[in-house]
Amino acid sequence: MDKTALLQHYFGYGQFRPGQEELVDGILAGRDVFGIMPTGGGKSICYQLPGLMLPGVTLVISPLISLMHDQVMALKAAGIPGAYVNSSLTLPQLRAVYRNLIQGKYKIVYVAPERLESEGFLDAVMRMNISMVAVDEAHCISQWGQDFRPSYLRIVEFIRLLPRRPVIAAFTATATAKVRDDVKRILGLNAPVEVVTGFDRPNLYFEVLHPEGKEAELLKLLEKRKRKSGIVYCATRKSVEQICQYLCDRGYAATRYHAGLEERERTANQDAFLYDEKTIMVATNAFGMGIDKSNVNFVIHYNMPKSLEAYYQEAGRAGRDGSNADCILLYGPKDVQTCRFFIENGSDNEDLTPQQREQIKKQDYERLEAMVTYCKTRACLRGWILEYFGQKHPENCGACGSCAKEYEKKDITKEAQMILSCVRRIRDHLGYYVGKPTVARVLQGSREKKVLELKLNEISTYGLMKTVGRTDIRLMIDRLEDGGYLTTELEHQTLRLTEKAGNVLHLGETVEILVLKEEKLLPIGEDGMNENERELFDLLRECRSALAREHGVPPFMIFSNATLTDMAKKHPKNMTELKRVSGVGEMKAGWYGRDFLKVLKGANK
Repeated sequence: MDKTALLQHYFGYGQFRPGQEELVDGILAGRDVFGIMPTGGGKSICYQLPGLMLPGVTLVISPLISLMHDQVMALKAAGIPGAYVNSSLTLPQLRAVYRNLIQGKYKIVYVAPERLESEGFLDAVMRMNISMVAVDEAHCISQWGQDFRPSYLRIVEFIRLLPRRPVIAAFTATATAKVRDDVKRILGLNAPVEVVTGFDRPNLYFEVLHPEGKEAELLKLLEKRKRKSGIVYCATRKSVEQICQYLCDRGYAATRYHAGLEERERTANQDAFLYDEKTIMVATNAFGMGIDKSNVNFVIHYNMPKSLEAYYQEAGRAGRDGSNADCILLYGPKDVQTCRFFIENGSDNEDLTPQQREQIKKQDYERLEAMVTYCKTRACLRGWILEYFGQKHPENCGACGSCAKEYEKKDITKEAQMILSCVRRIRDHLGYYVGKPTVARVLQGSREKKVLELKLNEISTYGLMKTVGRTDIRLMIDRLEDGGYLTTELEHQTLRLTEKAGNVLHLGETVEILVLKEEKLLPIGEDGMNENERELFDLLRECRSALAREHGVPPFMIFSNATLTDMAKKHPKNMTELKRVSGVGEMKAGWYGRDFLKVLKGANK
């Protein structure tokens, strides 16, 4: 079969997504390739499909044990022989995999970078034809990347040890231009076919909220998303425990995941989420990288991550199957303090030199500054993300928290003069700048201990804005930062005047800000189905759950939500029509088709 026939037969797609065919053709022509594609953009097909067509074995190097497991399960479900090699296997299991590998029983093998130099693995690969080495999460090889892993540097030496240099294929979802250059240089990609399909995920809706109480806001968000599957990310293990218990106490089917749990419980909780036994996963960033669950309808960040790379990667776990999904971040000033703590107490990796640690810390603070700006901007959120990754974009996407709201201008020149003057008076009084909360307390005329101990109640701006709420004062400070009149020094979180502040204080420059006018009625996370199609989708989902239990696989491995949605809309009446549904391949149609056609037939009565 040719590549298009194989795409339909094994994966159930009638055509390639943008960028896929160019990368597949490059690999089949013996060229190195480098694919930069967003999560859910179909990276795995770019190496799995040519891996089926090349004469030897394809090795996929990945740091993610959970991804290997899910990907190999998916390969087997599609009728493709595959295996993985990582620390989760026992010695007898490893020997069996090596034996089968030598006997040519696999076409695609996933391997952890730490296993590349192990004696048993090297012995096996030296006796076989390796056609391609695919490097997933390739940004991990660059110290400029947010997930630098020294173990990835072993890939270069491993490739040198092979009797014949195979095709090298590198893939990543989030990488700046600097990181991309680093990946190509370190891996030694030879004039690669480079495809950047763009970082945009049009099916994702982005929003940043600044709630007074995060717990109450979280409940409001989840109330609107009942029966949907999602992830709630928290910054610390303690907050994961608290929020998970908080949701369970209120009747939500939630579970938890963080590095402090025993491996057995982590695995059990992860499986409960994958198999839809629990609809909400409350987790630290230890969860999700490599989780191939396609039917995640929302990702809520209870705390702000420390970089846009991390945020976009975590938020991107929603809507992997192409269905509309929501990515919502709950921002609070304390989030910045937590991120600073993690930066200051960062990597203890012994492979890093002191100079490398300092460089990484500097980069982390730069990334944190960009992340904070994203949380405060009134500009298009999607555009802000795309701008960060160097991609052109329209000024208004029409489908994010900023573009879904209408704003009107308000003159705050008088308030701006009070705020800027207060920052200066505090600096003159103490000899140093202070943080935003202290400035707000002074303007409100607070009698808190810290204010009185520093004698800030004696300066002329004390209590000038006592009739204004502290939240409104902080909002105005944020807008003055947006306008370039103030800046926050992130390492110490001190609020400082810029040269531009003098224009307001001394030259009569007016200051206007955008304030919320009204919200548009934007259908968030809608799937375009009518009432009948929605009812049919629910019946198909019940059928999928029953089959998943029967076959012992996660429901999304049978068919994704996007496939069920397409099935509900097309309403196929026979096997030929069923195979025209996106995501229904030859193998899955043979295994599951009759069950779904029975449901579809029953719905016609």
